[in-house]
Amino acid sequence: MTISGNHTALLIAAHGERGGERPAGAKNEATFRIARSLSANLSNPGLMSEVAVGFIRGEPSIKEALGSLTAPSIIVYPLFVANGYFTRDRLAQLLEEANGEGRKVRVMAPLGLDPGLPDLVTSFAAEAARQHAFEPSACNVILLAHGSKKNPASRKSTEQMEHALEANGNFRSVRGAFLEESPSLHTAAEGIQGPIIVVGMFSGEGLHGAKDAPRLVSGLLRDDAAFAGVIGTAAGVADLIARSVENALQAPGSAAGWVSAAP
Repeated sequence: MTISGNHTALLIAAHGERGGERPAGAKNEATFRIARSLSANLSNPGLMSEVAVGFIRGEPSIKEALGSLTAPSIIVYPLFVANGYFTRDRLAQLLEEANGEGRKVRVMAPLGLDPGLPDLVTSFAAEAARQHAFEPSACNVILLAHGSKKNPASRKSTEQMEHALEANGNFRSVRGAFLEESPSLHTAAEGIQGPIIVVGMFSGEGLHGAKDAPRLVSGLLRDDAAFAGVIGTAAGVADLIARSVENALQAPGSAAGWVSAAP
């Protein structure tokens, strides 16, 4: 059984970039780029009738994006790398408040829990290593995430990714670091022998991804340390989401890939 694409829309829900040094018109461009790619990829096989983007902190808002969709059934893909407060609580609240017409809204697991993400992070880090003339297998990967002393979601997601990459065995070592809890990037990098590739575990190029992370990597004062960039802007993110949405559409009765549904 499959869900008809003519009656189903996709809403990409993201936090929204409010920091950084990019002009206002360029903020959230990576998210809009993902949506454009998904619109082309998912509409061609007739899986989705519409694709929209909504932000918890930004424009269009979740309410505005939901209101722009006409389909009676809506799938929400949270573009977050951790299943924390914004994904589990705030997004659910905003969707409930905005869904005045009582349409069927189903929320998928966020990007950070997507089973295809470890392979994408591996490819992302390996490509960054090659761009800096490093052999990927000789590199140490540090996953730099936000972290929080109040909510363990960011740490748990990072640790899960760390274990997944370690199991793949593509790099010399893999460890996590955080902006707002221990260990810091400086601490995580201490004593590491060999090149370091830092992957920003952020969904967009806001203040943390575009400014904080590069500054911290530069502060390591190592010629063999490189910042790969932000995983949410990786070239393969749109394809990863498209595969997950397609799988969810083709198996709507399965609990895999879903976190909630509302009538």
